[in-house]
Amino acid sequence: MSGSENKFSGRRCLTFATGLVECLCFAGAVFGWASLVFVLKEDGYFSSLCVNATGVNGTQTLDCGAQDEQFSLIFTIASFMNNFLTLPNGFLFDHFGTTVTRLFGICIYTMGTLMVAFSSSALAYMLFPALSLLAVGGILFLITNMQVGNLFGSHRSTIITLYNGAFDSSSALFLIIKLLRESGVSLRASFLFLSACSVFHVLRTFFLLPRKFFPYPLPDRYTYGISCSKSDTGSTEVAANGHAHTTAEETPLTKDVPMKQEKSFRECLMSRFFVWHLLWLSVMQLRHYLFIGTLNPMLQRLTAGESSLVSQYTNAFAITQLCGVLCAPWNGLIMDRHKGKPRAAGETEQEVDLRASVLSLFLTALQCVLFSVCASTPYLPLQYLTFVLQVLNRSFLYGGNAAFISVAFPSCHFGKLYGLVMALSAVFSLLQYPCFALVKGALDGDPLYVNIGLTVLSLLAFIHPLSIYLHCRSVTSQRAIAETS
Repeated sequence: MSGSENKFSGRRCLTFATGLVECLCFAGAVFGWASLVFVLKEDGYFSSLCVNATGVNGTQTLDCGAQDEQFSLIFTIASFMNNFLTLPNGFLFDHFGTTVTRLFGICIYTMGTLMVAFSSSALAYMLFPALSLLAVGGILFLITNMQVGNLFGSHRSTIITLYNGAFDSSSALFLIIKLLRESGVSLRASFLFLSACSVFHVLRTFFLLPRKFFPYPLPDRYTYGISCSKSDTGSTEVAANGHAHTTAEETPLTKDVPMKQEKSFRECLMSRFFVWHLLWLSVMQLRHYLFIGTLNPMLQRLTAGESSLVSQYTNAFAITQLCGVLCAPWNGLIMDRHKGKPRAAGETEQEVDLRASVLSLFLTALQCVLFSVCASTPYLPLQYLTFVLQVLNRSFLYGGNAAFISVAFPSCHFGKLYGLVMALSAVFSLLQYPCFALVKGALDGDPLYVNIGLTVLSLLAFIHPLSIYLHCRSVTSQRAIAETS
């Protein structure tokens, strides 16, 4: 191996490793909200909304329902922004490339950490823009890092899946902040450190990532990032015929290889595949968001307000989130189980991929129903199982979402369809706040009926795999008839 190849191999591995660290430690931190809420309550955020109330036996209790409602609203807005802005963020990335997109993401992420750092119980409303900025900046880290898979050829999907799993696991960041707070490290110090880590993000942007995009497939002698060697900075490659052609750094992540466009973007939107897939994602995402946003008040109710138990279960939930990076590749193995096997006569690769996706879609829906049933059961020790099912289902949900879109629709529409389905599902997820308000109001703090309703709603997710199964069976039958005629 030549010196330049060694240099590229080392830079490629360093790019992968630092990208994994970035996704694992920063990108999806907002989904560890339950751990941060515990700290914020200890520091008196929105404590003025707590009022004295008379209990059943005439005892005086502290009713903090309005405080919980504010925390739920913060998470609702942040999670909405995280998903809804995926569409414009995708267009930003496609148009301006990696460097501009990341600098924008770093800027707003750092603004978010600084706003949390300089917030206080008197300035609690700073949390509303701060958490939204953290969410949007984090998703930009993920979007710009997923293209790193293009550097690894046959392992491309595995890398992308790992990065998505790392994004899920990064919710444990707020657990670390909670543990540091219990050890005497202030919330301000923790978030100032996160702000200082922006130097790491900036260095990665200029030294370990391309100005535009990583190409796929990767051209020979491709280089990227700031290099001392003049020959490494060229923007063109010489083809076998001696003519110069532009490297695929001008090609976005989703434009892998030239493919015949089978459907227009409008046809994709109007297809039943897209409609049922949107429903499949939306109902399960709503269940997850409501669970995360209301975890702290649920634990308060099940533990009768015992702070040590709430802390114990909050830590357990956050620790299970670390397993997201381990769970994420399982769904990819299910989707790819048919790879390398011979296809039936006349069977297309897309047909085989769609049939393989049925099991993945079905298992994801089944996991969500089991998770919802456990979350609806007011038995405290059962929540350990709820946490396990939640992180497993969430890993399957988002990995399966991207995988199905790449299988079912032309690759030239992947970015637009992925951004659109995330944006529309974000609008649907806004229902979590009226659900929470219903529990706190008319249902007097008892979420049983809302949980039952969400469990029933989750059953709608089974329509999607059933629809794909019926489609594949119909195509197989039509092919068999055509062969015998």
